[in-house]
Amino acid sequence: MSGQWEGLVLALLGGIALGMGSMYIILGQRIRRTKVLFDISMQLNSTLKRREQMELIMNTAKRVLPVEAASVLLVDPETDELFFELAQGDKGAEVREIRLKAGEGIAGLVAKSGQSIIVNDTVSDPRWSNRVAEHTGFHTRNLLTVPILNRQRVEGVLQVINKKGTGAFTKRDRLLLENVAQPMAVALENARLYAQVEESLEALKRTTAIKERLESELQIAGTIQMSFLPRTMPSAYEPYDVCALLKSAKEVGGDFYNFFKIDDDHLFFTLGDVSDKGIPAALFMAVTLTLLKGKMGPGLSPGQLLTMVNDELARDNPPVFATIVCGVFTCSTGEVVMSEGGHCTPYVVRADGRIEPIKLKKSLPLAAMEDAVYHDGYLTLEHGDRLLLYTDGITEAENAAQEQYSPDRLHQFLEMTPGMSSAEIIDALLMHVFMFADGAPQSDDIAVLTLLRR
Repeated sequence: MSGQWEGLVLALLGGIALGMGSMYIILGQRIRRTKVLFDISMQLNSTLKRREQMELIMNTAKRVLPVEAASVLLVDPETDELFFELAQGDKGAEVREIRLKAGEGIAGLVAKSGQSIIVNDTVSDPRWSNRVAEHTGFHTRNLLTVPILNRQRVEGVLQVINKKGTGAFTKRDRLLLENVAQPMAVALENARLYAQVEESLEALKRTTAIKERLESELQIAGTIQMSFLPRTMPSAYEPYDVCALLKSAKEVGGDFYNFFKIDDDHLFFTLGDVSDKGIPAALFMAVTLTLLKGKMGPGLSPGQLLTMVNDELARDNPPVFATIVCGVFTCSTGEVVMSEGGHCTPYVVRADGRIEPIKLKKSLPLAAMEDAVYHDGYLTLEHGDRLLLYTDGITEAENAAQEQYSPDRLHQFLEMTPGMSSAEIIDALLMHVFMFADGAPQSDDIAVLTLLRR
């Protein structure tokens, strides 16, 4: 009898050991996959060149998802065709010559629907197109394709082919590849913005040779600068009314603003002023807006964002800096989280007409000093309350007697604004400033942003 009990105990211990071993294997796999995603997020900051970022991300992902070939196909916005931005494997060079029509094959279906697809038997799947295989002679046994999504818009697809060994692609593989595709969308956005900055730099460098060409290129620079700003204001169906305006004192300037939806319930907004004027200010403004938009995402506070952006800008010790204020507005609650760096005091105009200056904890302007820390402040906009941001081109505007418009006059003006829309307030404020200046030339750039909770 004792021998039977000993056998049962040994069997039980063996089962527990086997279960523990399986648990450790699964845990090890999860840790490796988590490390891959962490490595990918770190690599996004190592380069802003699109091809290099794609290579780094895919090589890292393939460490835990071994496949024979992998490719990134992007959507051509003009034709809706898919083209191979990156193709790894023996037939990569031949594959990059091919373009797929919208909806063609598995890649086309994923790009059209925005939904991932696993095909573990291409021969029996009618959705699979063998046009690429016929062109290259590459045998496709199975494949996994996921969309690259940027704010719900499909930028392209990420595809891996022929899982090594005899195994099939699984749901776990799909989840991993979808997580890999998320930072790819960020990489594409950052690379696109960085490419615009590089093009702007090259265009502006060529303007120093001849005066006539300089004037022409300055006009181009102004157009490029304006292209970084939002082109459309939100519709009347949004729970907020936001409007902004930039009026440069010269062809190009250093004031800037931006706003965009982080997700359906959060709106990011910012406004700033670069210390210099002309081309240097415009370039610094372009780089700053690129970093702000590229790094901002869900869960990141304005103070954390400014700390990260300052680290990037101050690293090379630039000859200019930028005062800034930025924030995140929560549409459902009216809560606003804000942070600033040496900027003018914002105001809240309450629905009952009260004017309240916003007391934010002061920090240094962007790029003024490395390792600067930026802080978050909180306030709530009730229905009908309005937030106003502006640059010192408003308060320091001068008339012929060299009197300044001043914060007191701005406060008096805001007392007259209840009931106005955001666009009406900005138009009226500029008219008020220009009437005060009475023909005196504009000496500084002007930027204004106003946000109303409807």
